[in-house]
Amino acid sequence: MNNYFEHMLDRYIGKILCFLFSQVEKIRRVFQKKGDSAAPGKILFVKPVEQGAIILALPALKRAVDAVGRENVYFFCLRKNRVILDILDVLPRENVFTVDDRSLFSFAAGLTHAVFQLRRLKIDTAIDLEIFARISIIIAWFSGARRRVGLHRFNSEGPYRGNLVTHKVQYNPYIHTSQTFEVLVCAAFADPADTPLLKEPIPELWEALPQFQPAPEDREEAFRLLKTRLPGWTEETAAKDTLILFNPKCLDELPVRKWPDSSFVALGRKILQSYPEATILITGLENEKAACEAMAREIGDGAISLAGVLSLRGLLALMTVCRVLVSTDSGPAHFAALTDLAGVILFGPETPDLYSPLSSRMKLIYRHLTCSPCFSPMNYRLSPCRNNQCVLQITPDQVFDAVREILEG
Repeated sequence: MNNYFEHMLDRYIGKILCFLFSQVEKIRRVFQKKGDSAAPGKILFVKPVEQGAIILALPALKRAVDAVGRENVYFFCLRKNRVILDILDVLPRENVFTVDDRSLFSFAAGLTHAVFQLRRLKIDTAIDLEIFARISIIIAWFSGARRRVGLHRFNSEGPYRGNLVTHKVQYNPYIHTSQTFEVLVCAAFADPADTPLLKEPIPELWEALPQFQPAPEDREEAFRLLKTRLPGWTEETAAKDTLILFNPKCLDELPVRKWPDSSFVALGRKILQSYPEATILITGLENEKAACEAMAREIGDGAISLAGVLSLRGLLALMTVCRVLVSTDSGPAHFAALTDLAGVILFGPETPDLYSPLSSRMKLIYRHLTCSPCFSPMNYRLSPCRNNQCVLQITPDQVFDAVREILEG
């Protein structure tokens, strides 16, 4: 299933399901035993999509682990995203439940199986990490958890999610998404009658994440590729090499946030002109292979495409020997925060105030246009924009200056 289809299902079918299940919930509460105020014992996080956002949830996961123990924290996500949780290694592998979203049938079948597994665990608390999505709170409701924490629209015009949330948290658009996730964990331990939650100070924003330590096989994958593509490269010379990683998102599923390929080409040429010893490595997905190879050819000697040839763990291992990452606001920017790699991250339709990587090594470029951010939790990141000046006004010279600061700093 593609992102647009998933959004449409959530917007239209999800609204109907939230209404129907809310009626069932009202009836169920009539017969529910009153006075059950036991603290959370088993916590399930529901975050089906977005690998980068799962990384931003690490402080929330750590807080839950500290509260109830590692063995009592669980996570539900799409199968393609579980690799991030394996890398973070904050939960036991068997505590991660996944579904395959390659088709509607596989998603429905996998979800049914996962729900039966979750209900057998007798989870008492489910935390919905999606910002006003409907499918995630429906999954939390089906998990059997009586305490369900999530954002609620109250008197605003936000998306309707019925009455499935028991611990209703007021959305604060002025704090970082990572802090919002932590607030949801804190709200699980608060009195649900004290609406709107949460009446506590905002958690401190993490400025660094635990560093990824590549396993021998991860290093072997990345280093074998470098030795093949860069004759003469060795692990011994890695510290002296100037490897610069481009993440151009040539076929971005959200085109409005894309920095033009021509700008990446101009930047690449400028870097190689000023630093002839440098090598530019262009990363991307399998379906971006042709576009990344074309970009490497346009930049010229010194640029190499690695699109579609690295696993995520291999990409992280590669990041440990690179000097700079240049990326739009997407998953690799957050992956880099798990390493000591510095980066230049380009923001446009979303704001770094909410979505910046948790790393002080990142230089953020954002134009602060009046119309930006046009992506929000209220519009499913479906912007009407067809002229994304928020990224088009970021020039190759601006990005080069930021890259130079890192290389010469």
